Amino acid sequence: MSENVVHLHKATDPPTADTTPTVLTVVPDAPPARPVPLWVRSGRAIKSGVTHESTRATVRAAARHGLYTLNGGRIVARRAWDGRTGSRYERMIRAAEAAGNLEAAEEWEERLQRFRAARHHRRMDLLHSPVEAAKGMAVGAGMSIGVLVALGVVMAISTGHVGDVITPLSATVDFIALLIRIVQIVWGPALSIGPFLALLALWSVGRKQQAAPAWALPANVRNGEGEPITPSIVVKALRDLGVPALARAIKEMGDAGASMLGPIRIAGCGVEVDVTLPSGVATNEVQAKRRKLAENLTRHEHEVFITIPQAARTVRLWVADSGALDEPIGPSPLVTDDTMTADYTKGKAPWGQDLRGDAAALSLYQRHLLITGLSNQGKTVALRSLALWLSLDKSVQFLMGDLKGAGDWNMFDGLATTLIQGPTDEHVIQVTEMVEGAVTEMNRRLQAPPGTVFPPLIVLVDEAQVAFMCPAKGTGKDKRPYGGAKADSRYFMAVRKIHNQGRAVNVLMWQGTQDPTNENLPKLVREGAHTRASLALGTESQARMALGDKAVDGGAAPNLLRPGLDRGTLVVASDGISIPAGQSSITVRTHYIDDDAATAITDRAKALRDGVTTLHAIDRSAEHDPLADIAAVIGDAPRVRTKDVLARLSARNSDAYGEWSFLDLKRVLDDADAGPYKSDGVMVVSRDRVARALANRDGDGSASAD
Repeated sequence: MSENVVHLHKATDPPTADTTPTVLTVVPDAPPARPVPLWVRSGRAIKSGVTHESTRATVRAAARHGLYTLNGGRIVARRAWDGRTGSRYERMIRAAEAAGNLEAAEEWEERLQRFRAARHHRRMDLLHSPVEAAKGMAVGAGMSIGVLVALGVVMAISTGHVGDVITPLSATVDFIALLIRIVQIVWGPALSIGPFLALLALWSVGRKQQAAPAWALPANVRNGEGEPITPSIVVKALRDLGVPALARAIKEMGDAGASMLGPIRIAGCGVEVDVTLPSGVATNEVQAKRRKLAENLTRHEHEVFITIPQAARTVRLWVADSGALDEPIGPSPLVTDDTMTADYTKGKAPWGQDLRGDAAALSLYQRHLLITGLSNQGKTVALRSLALWLSLDKSVQFLMGDLKGAGDWNMFDGLATTLIQGPTDEHVIQVTEMVEGAVTEMNRRLQAPPGTVFPPLIVLVDEAQVAFMCPAKGTGKDKRPYGGAKADSRYFMAVRKIHNQGRAVNVLMWQGTQDPTNENLPKLVREGAHTRASLALGTESQARMALGDKAVDGGAAPNLLRPGLDRGTLVVASDGISIPAGQSSITVRTHYIDDDAATAITDRAKALRDGVTTLHAIDRSAEHDPLADIAAVIGDAPRVRTKDVLARLSARNSDAYGEWSFLDLKRVLDDADAGPYKSDGVMVVSRDRVARALANRDGDGSASAD
């Protein structure tokens, strides 16, 4: 027998899963949703239908075509009124007076007087015309009947029937009756269809003139996609520019505001038009509102360029087709034409295309060059493309310094006499001494006999701002800084010396810099360049540094180019490129030449030469071997002219060979039994003779030092 034990105390331990009591929770059903009132649902449906894009498109289409017809009638009526009255001439007179052109006003007044005289003469003729018309009709009818009767007589004589005399008359009467019956049949439908045809004609006129509000026009026109530039659009854009004097003058001109405009000409991927501004409106007032003018023309700011031509009180507008400037231009002729060569003296480098789509070519003859812009905008490629073209002239020599050191100029190894690449202070020192060596060569050329012709020597420094900002100073007695913009700066002074006198002896300075300031691009250096070009910049003050005040005041605006999107687009101020008359600059979209294509071009350039040994550092040591240096600068060429040997020696070690003359070179070579000799009328140095002299000297264990 078992017993159940009943515990009377309350358990304090928490219940376990087995002992937890089951709890049933009753969840009531959600109350039914309140029905949406009928008027709310109806309102939503109406709103959805009214605001639907199909409804909007239908309303716009209906309004557009209705207004085409209405405004087309207004246009036709205005044309008819202009044709019958002198209102057109009066508008032209008011427009000329508003523009301050009194000569044009007098000319239009004379035309108005001639029109009124001719109209008066026609009205006086109407007084006599009814009588003359009646006489003419009577005479014409009598002659017609006489001719028909004569024709009937001839027929009667021919057939022998007297009744044939009236046959032509009866045939004519029957024909007239037929015409009357045709008119009676057609007249009713014509009266019904005629108004519709008239409305269709008016609609066609309104549609051609886009005579409807902007909100009712098609989407492509509202968004400015493909909208043509017409005189009325240009005048309206100028009227709404926000220049009070211009708006008042156009208002006084009435519909004749287009008298300010010259012919709209197709120019490349856009159109060009000259606008003669009314009296009291300055050209810079229009220039300052380039963005607003572009938007009034349904274009982006970068698609409108404003320049100042030679004519007084005139601005020249170039308006691109929508999106045309975002399309790339074709490849460079340097890439597509394997037979192309260069001519430093008479040729021009194929650099790209101007905004009109014409080829833009730059003459490099005796012109110092400066290209600047923001970082990563295509400065090195634009500068390199000029050097690539010039390398195809085998007479041109290069001294190159790349203070970025990213390998952008590697393809000139074996083509340039000196190629220094790197961003450090040591590289700046090397580049500075390279430029100073070019100064020594320039001085030697300046002291040569009159009439001496020198080969072109291009001293090219990319990322030149690194040199100007370098803090390094000389050692020993010479404590002058290498960088800086003062008279004690070695790089600054070397560049200034080449700018001052280099072009006279074909020693030219090319520099590429980025983000110009007065510290990294001194005023005297930038103004010493004959050709100045700029990619996209940040401010107008930088644009003035890059191109000069004259170019910027004339409309040059590299600060309005779009960084990144307008990569490779340059604003150029130079007399070496064809610039439209009256303008101070031109915008060029440069060809892009990648590294592989550039290497192929330099390979062709190397094939034109006898061989060049490229120095990658300037030897600044006091010890040097003249005979070994002569062998080094000759390279693989069988023979080299003595003046070229002297130039290469000077570039190799300006301290040792900068003052050398032909007699110094001849002395060293004669002592080694490798003296220069004349070939084809010029003195040359033989590679084999110098190599043999070195071999003989080394075999004897002798050394030559200077």
